[in-house]
Amino acid sequence: MRALISVSDKTGIVEFARELTELGIEIISTGGTYAKLKEAKIQAIEISELTGFPECLDGRVKTLHPIVHAGLLAMRSKPEHMKQLEELNIETIDMVIVNLYPFKQTILKEGVTRAEAVENIDIGGPTMLRSAAKNYQDVTVVVDPGDYEKVLFELKENKEVSLDTKFYLMQKVFMHTSNYDTMIADYLKKQREDYELPETLTMTFEKVQDMRYGENPHQKAAFYREIGKKCGSLVEAEQLNGKELSFNNINDTNGALELLKEFTEPTVVACKHGNPCGVGSAETIEEAWDKAYDADNVSIFGGIVVINREVTKSLAEKMAKIFLEVIVAPGYEKEALEILKEKKNLRVLLLPDIQVPQEKHAYDLKKVNGGLIVQTIDSELFVDENLKVVTDRAPSEKEMEDLKFAWRVVKYVKSNGIAIAKNKQSVGIGPGQVNRIWAAKQSFEHAEELIGEGAAKGCVLASDAFFPFDDCVEAAHEAGITAIIQPGGSVRDEDSIKKCNEYGIAMVFTGMRHFRH
Repeated sequence: MRALISVSDKTGIVEFARELTELGIEIISTGGTYAKLKEAKIQAIEISELTGFPECLDGRVKTLHPIVHAGLLAMRSKPEHMKQLEELNIETIDMVIVNLYPFKQTILKEGVTRAEAVENIDIGGPTMLRSAAKNYQDVTVVVDPGDYEKVLFELKENKEVSLDTKFYLMQKVFMHTSNYDTMIADYLKKQREDYELPETLTMTFEKVQDMRYGENPHQKAAFYREIGKKCGSLVEAEQLNGKELSFNNINDTNGALELLKEFTEPTVVACKHGNPCGVGSAETIEEAWDKAYDADNVSIFGGIVVINREVTKSLAEKMAKIFLEVIVAPGYEKEALEILKEKKNLRVLLLPDIQVPQEKHAYDLKKVNGGLIVQTIDSELFVDENLKVVTDRAPSEKEMEDLKFAWRVVKYVKSNGIAIAKNKQSVGIGPGQVNRIWAAKQSFEHAEELIGEGAAKGCVLASDAFFPFDDCVEAAHEAGITAIIQPGGSVRDEDSIKKCNEYGIAMVFTGMRHFRH
């Protein structure tokens, strides 16, 4: 048997090669791998000795040779293939151990040039892998150092690698080369600043963790990350305490983080089941917590809390009094962390870049049966110059401040969504209703129930989409709402405007909706 070894990731390769030689397998190698094996005093044939052709073009051409690929692709079960090899004086190659130029590591380096990235696009490696994998019944092909042990075990036990294992290794090869090519294509697309949705979409992700289950115990789940550093994202967070994040933890925390990024002042967002349940902004982070907690001290139980300032000792003491699933913050005072760590199941995450937003051209993906629907993320909030006062009365400066606050909140409420707010505090949230009037009434009812009688009085209201009828304005008036912000655009806008003027309610159109179905 003969094995061709050419690896960029040299983890365990010396030990693996030594075991192969002890099993009587002849080794062929290239470049840096050959040098490393030679240094370890492992007998190997250099590739140019096999091909009779020197490596050239700065190593760009070394394994692209008929002697290599005929040795890999010849089917041992076909007499005509074997006869041709004999006539051409070519020997079979029975094993390929190859992993590719470090393209990912290259493009992640600070200040890397396009020329450097392109030079780290492997050509010969993927070609050998594909040749060997296509002929998997005759050639063992290993792309992952994690499989060395399995291959050695079978060789020692059975003198050969089983067909089932070869088939498994073949599958890994094509997954590996597919991901490799996808990384290259994605890098080049970004280099061109091409933000169009392509005719065919391929993406690659790396597994962060397996999960015990998905949304429900009978569903399998895993957490994957995009290639590259994604500042401000959950995949970059460091877990300081608690159990492993669950599927629902990750989904809910991500939604809370995206809402938090809309604010620059000290802000706390509490989230439950994908919806904000309490949001507060203030001059200090402790005051922001008080607002978020007081907004809904029921739903926050077992919820997610994200914070855009360092967690102080006094804040930690407050949070430790209730049951929370996850806390994410850009920093923790030493005493604060000690307090939170006393709750062994509380997941405490550190995310220094918590306020960094997603790239505006990032994709939002939703799986549907038989396909995928893709859109760019909802990276906008409103355009200041497009804000339009449509009522006789314009909102006061204070009302406008609260309107903008409520608009940030409702953007992350499931549609149909309504949020009411006062003094930079969410007062009532009506999420995910099948009609808008139900969402509005729910927000008022929650305010009354959770904060107190008349809680909605003097609040402002935000609606994620237009009012199809004036019934929401009527309900808002009855609850004591003083100003409304909504996209506008209904054929019956005038009905709502007229009703607002009748009650002295100020209304602002944004010209932009924020559906979250």
